[in-house]
Amino acid sequence: MRAAFTKLLAGLAVLVLSGAARAETLIASVSSHQIQITSNYTGDQVTVFGLVERDGRTAGRGDPYDIVITVRGPQRMLLVREKERLGPIWINRTQRRFPDSSVFLMVASNRPLNEILSPDSARRDRIGLLHAQRRPDAVPQAYPDMGRFREAMIRLMEDKGLYTEAERGVTFLSPALFSAPIEVPATAPTGTYEVEVVLYAGGALLARQTTNFEVIKTGIEQGLASGAHDQPLLYGLATAALALLFGWLASVIFRRD
Repeated sequence: MRAAFTKLLAGLAVLVLSGAARAETLIASVSSHQIQITSNYTGDQVTVFGLVERDGRTAGRGDPYDIVITVRGPQRMLLVREKERLGPIWINRTQRRFPDSSVFLMVASNRPLNEILSPDSARRDRIGLLHAQRRPDAVPQAYPDMGRFREAMIRLMEDKGLYTEAERGVTFLSPALFSAPIEVPATAPTGTYEVEVVLYAGGALLARQTTNFEVIKTGIEQGLASGAHDQPLLYGLATAALALLFGWLASVIFRRD
């Protein structure tokens, strides 16, 4: 009898906890799921917007909502080299590889991250430029200086405009409705971009929603890219022929009689 009662209490606890976890539902999307690169492309902007839906049967929270949006671009192998001065020249001394790293990374929030959650929570939830690419099942780092090289990689990508952190990039239009502009520079690569929206209140993670958009080439740009990839020999011959043609035309036009 006591064992059955204990199981009943455990089942009720699970139901209560699952009901509390569903007290808030996060709905998020983007203004456009596709960015097209044309001949005059100079970058574009995508707006992330969303709504926090509450279960009407639950009491209101004492803490306001916080939103953190992380945009992860296509993944590539990134290489960071440390240079050392040897006399009058600089040489590559040490290098570290970061496989499957996002070429584009943006973190936007409605206020500074250190006011939303603790450093341990940021590491666990993969929040912030330093932790956004950390895998949940990450193995111990092979080199003790990987942290220093990772910070250098983030600085280099920030200088290129591919890594950004907007502490007040999310705006609440109402207590439950929010939006955030995502600037995609012209140097951002083609591919699929993952948009992760996380809802917090009082430092506790309440909900998480994921959507995406893609950057593609269209028109003649896509044709040239496909030709270079699918028919490299013909593409190379055509390029050489065009170079010879334009060289001959230039010699004719600017020829001195």
